[in-house]
Amino acid sequence: MTVQDADRMSFAEEWERWHRAHEQALADPHGFLAITSLRWLSPEPTRFEDAPGAWSSGPEGVVVELADGEELTIDGTAVHGRYVFGAIAERDSLYAGYGDAVIEIAKRGGHDIVRPRHPGNPLRTAFTHTPAYAPDPRWVRGGRYLPFYEPRAITVGAVAEGLEHVYDAPGQVEFELADGETFRLTAFNGKRPGSLMVLLTDATSGVTTYAANRSLQIDAPDEAGRVTLDFNRATNLPCAYTDLATCPLPPTENRLPVAIEAGERIPLERGGHP
Repeated sequence: MTVQDADRMSFAEEWERWHRAHEQALADPHGFLAITSLRWLSPEPTRFEDAPGAWSSGPEGVVVELADGEELTIDGTAVHGRYVFGAIAERDSLYAGYGDAVIEIAKRGGHDIVRPRHPGNPLRTAFTHTPAYAPDPRWVRGGRYLPFYEPRAITVGAVAEGLEHVYDAPGQVEFELADGETFRLTAFNGKRPGSLMVLLTDATSGVTTYAANRSLQIDAPDEAGRVTLDFNRATNLPCAYTDLATCPLPPTENRLPVAIEAGERIPLERGGHP
């Protein structure tokens, strides 16, 4: 075995560990695959078959009115009767226990929503894996972070019809592909402090990868502004698996005209191939 072969094997093994952990999080008993419905709240208290209580959204924020014998657990404390969750910030979520289920209370696109998550949901229990391109080091590209003078509020569409999301974009990332062509992607704040996240589509979208969007996490730039884009770790968003999601669409400039044949492919649940 050559040094190059060993390096490729190590690269593939590291990717496999990362993807296995990613799949485990996706299939968590209360993860996105466990969602049984998406409820848009209104001022009128409304009951839902997969959650206790009558739910509404008004001047007090989100309110639930639990009937006799109904109970939620919030921060380890059992609550009964009328409970006020209050105003919820955009893209925040609160979680209340309900037996072996969890009720997510959230705000998306300016609207208060409730999403019950039941471990026994068939979408979760039938989940096996997500197809993906074989990891390939050639899809790891060095790039440059180009910060804006100040963050820009970027409005993007959503997979939910009529919904919009607004994200603060701190800057863009610039990179080249093998043919030397340069591209720039608008970046949003990532999961970890200083890190970045880009939403994108490319020429594989709707062919071998999910049509609406893909997500790529990028580690924080170094002192010289250098970043690494590992497209092998481009992942599906929850909407690739379920219609009960409100995922954002990429900004127009993040729709690449080239084929990025790396990362997760169309899920089996959406007709993808192993």
